[in-house]
Amino acid sequence: MKKVMLIFGTRPEAIKMCPLVNELKTRKNLQTIVCVTGQHREMLQQVLKIFDVVPDYNLDIMKDKQTLFDVTTSILSKIKEVLEKEKPDVVLVHGDTSTTFVSALACYYLQIPVGHVEAGLRTGNIYSPFPEEFNRQAVSIISKFNFAPTQMAKENLLKECRDEKTIYITGNTAIDALKTTIKKDYYNEHLQWAKDSRLIMLTAHRRENLGEPMRNMFKAVKKIVEEFKDVKVIYPIHMNPVVRSIANEVLGDMDRIKIIEPLEVVDFHNFLAQSYMILTDSGGIQEEAPSLGKPVLVMRDTTERPEGIKAGTLRLVGTDTKVIYDNFKQLLVDKNEYNKMSEAKNPYGDGTACIQIADILEKNLGE
Repeated sequence: MKKVMLIFGTRPEAIKMCPLVNELKTRKNLQTIVCVTGQHREMLQQVLKIFDVVPDYNLDIMKDKQTLFDVTTSILSKIKEVLEKEKPDVVLVHGDTSTTFVSALACYYLQIPVGHVEAGLRTGNIYSPFPEEFNRQAVSIISKFNFAPTQMAKENLLKECRDEKTIYITGNTAIDALKTTIKKDYYNEHLQWAKDSRLIMLTAHRRENLGEPMRNMFKAVKKIVEEFKDVKVIYPIHMNPVVRSIANEVLGDMDRIKIIEPLEVVDFHNFLAQSYMILTDSGGIQEEAPSLGKPVLVMRDTTERPEGIKAGTLRLVGTDTKVIYDNFKQLLVDKNEYNKMSEAKNPYGDGTACIQIADILEKNLGE
């Protein structure tokens, strides 16, 4: 029996890896081991509970005001013992977090094969997003299995001279996760508050947007809400105190903007499903929202998910107040433009990514 270990540590990783854990556990000739680093703590536990995933190991590295140095050195020092004890045939990591990079590096040191789920996303600028772009590029150098969500992601890997035999287009496991989280009879008091309005979901937290860029983003949202009386905004705010300070400064006195605590994944996905459109600087939402038929304005200067822009499900609007406002307003007043985005085909797959990845591992590890 071949041993597959999955290592992840943040809430977004867990949302995309837990469906894969559960699929792998159905395969009789694979033993599945789960190690979480605890790069996030409470938010990670919420997701594990929803998908009924119990980790075999928890490195529990999170500490107050942790830096990239803290995360990197803590994981590297703790993961070695787990890898040496379990001796997995392959370790699966996801995407672009510090957990992903450091775990892959540890596997490289121990010459353990790495499988990279959501491989091949690129902006081309290792400082945007920071440190995620560096992390994903570095992991691709190490990986034996590159599970690319799209053809474009595969092409990115080929441009970097990755061996084509190691690249598999599977779609994105984020779409698989929606099968578990979206509920037809979902109810929440915040959604009741917004039920007679066009609900806009807002998320903003990215490190490179802290400060003036985030202030500009919030000013655009405020201006729209002042102008359109049928619009309400729900903003599940990040734990970062800098984000909270800027949000309260710009948006705190608006009665049609509701700033709430972070949502569990089931709540968050159902809020997205019942929204009119989404403004975000996040990554995963760019994949999830098109499956729900929701246009997305991406408040960043770059995106590693250009497939969505090409398909018409996303618009990259940067952090300039006027550009965000103009695009936001157009989708509120121009039904044709709105429909074009909401009806565009999701380029990130059909919800079978986990099955495909498990099939590939069974076949290749068997050989």
